[in-house]
Amino acid sequence: MKIDKEEVEYVAHLARLEFNEEEKERFTSQLDNILMYMDKLNQVDTSGVEPMSHAIALVNAFRDDRVGESLSHGLSLANAPEARGDCFSVPKVIE
Repeated sequence: MKIDKEEVEYVAHLARLEFNEEEKERFTSQLDNILMYMDKLNQVDTSGVEPMSHAIALVNAFRDDRVGESLSHGLSLANAPEARGDCFSVPKVIE
């Protein structure tokens, strides 16, 4: 075993957690399984593998930027609750 019940109790004490005996046994078993799996992963030869930042390749899903026609002042202000000249009028936020 990689981890024993005393170590689980010590970590629980550091984290200010309280467990009953059944939970301590369960966590000991689960943590031991995790550490044994980590040992198994450490045995794999990864000398020729390039480091990755993500498990899958990330692809930009955005569309290409293209120049297009803009809205006119009148059309862009048509649904504005309040306008002042060619600008949107908004309530004062900073005093």
